[in-house]
Parts: sequence; C-alpha cells; structure tokens
Amino acid sequence: MRWLSDAEQASWRAILRGTRLLERALDDALDRPGLQLSEYEIISMLSESDNHRLRMSELASMVVQSRSRLTHTAKRLEDRGWVTREQCANDKRGVELVLTPGGLAAVREISAVHVESVRENLVDIMTPEQFQAIGDAMAIVRDHLDPDGTSGR
Repeated sequence: MRWLSDAEQASWRAILRGTRLLERALDDALDRPGLQLSEYEIISMLSESDNHRLRMSELASMVVQSRSRLTHTAKRLEDRGWVTREQCANDKRGVELVLTPGGLAAVREISAVHVESVRENLVDIMTPEQFQAIGDAMAIVRDHLDPDGTSGR
C-alpha cells in the first residue's frame, strides 16, 4: 500500500471538503428560487442544446446521474411545467427531455442567481491563474474517469 504523504493527505482532504462545501453553497443559493443544483444543471444543459432537447441517456451522462435518478429529477421538473418527455424522432425506443418555454424563462431568470453564487464562492476568491489551475486539474481528473467524453467537455 502506497499511503498518502502528509502533504498529499492535506491536499486530498481540502479537495474533498472544498468540493462538498462548494456544492452545498451552490445548492443553498438555488434554494431561494426553490430549485436544487441538480435540477438547475439539467435545465441549463437543455437550454444550451440544439432545439432545447437532449436524449435522456445522453443527459444522464452529462450531469453524471444514473438514468433512474435523472428520471426522478425530470418528473419534478415536469411537474413544474419546465420540461416534457418525448419519444426520439429518429429512434422510437429513445426518450428526449425537452425544455418548455416556461423552463427556458426559468433558467434565464435563475441563471443570474447561480452565476453570482459561482462567482462569490469560487471564481472571485481566487486569482485568474488559480481558477485556471483548478479547471486544468479537474479536466485531468474528468478525462481520466471519462476517457470517452460521455459527460461532455
């Protein structure tokens, strides 16, 4: 067994706790508009996609959720009228999640809250070089854990 050195252990714990605290802060900011970070991420990905629609399996990979968890989250978003589920036009076995006009309006409104929280809790507390270094380091982790790029780049 190759144990972590004291310096490696300190860095690892900072990464682990820092990412958890950051996710909690981003989630808490979205609590004011009554949304979870996982829900915002889904409607955000849909808002950026062609025709505001993505195949459920592809979306699950992008947001790093199981298909069953995505299905439950999609149900909550459907109940709000922000998304619908439709059969894929080119593959009748597949299902696409489609952002409704109401969902698009919601993501446009809520995005300001989310971006402000990202700035306040991550971007603006670092130098541009530190922020770039974290992005570069996490891209290495992402590429190692998802070499086929199914989570998106």
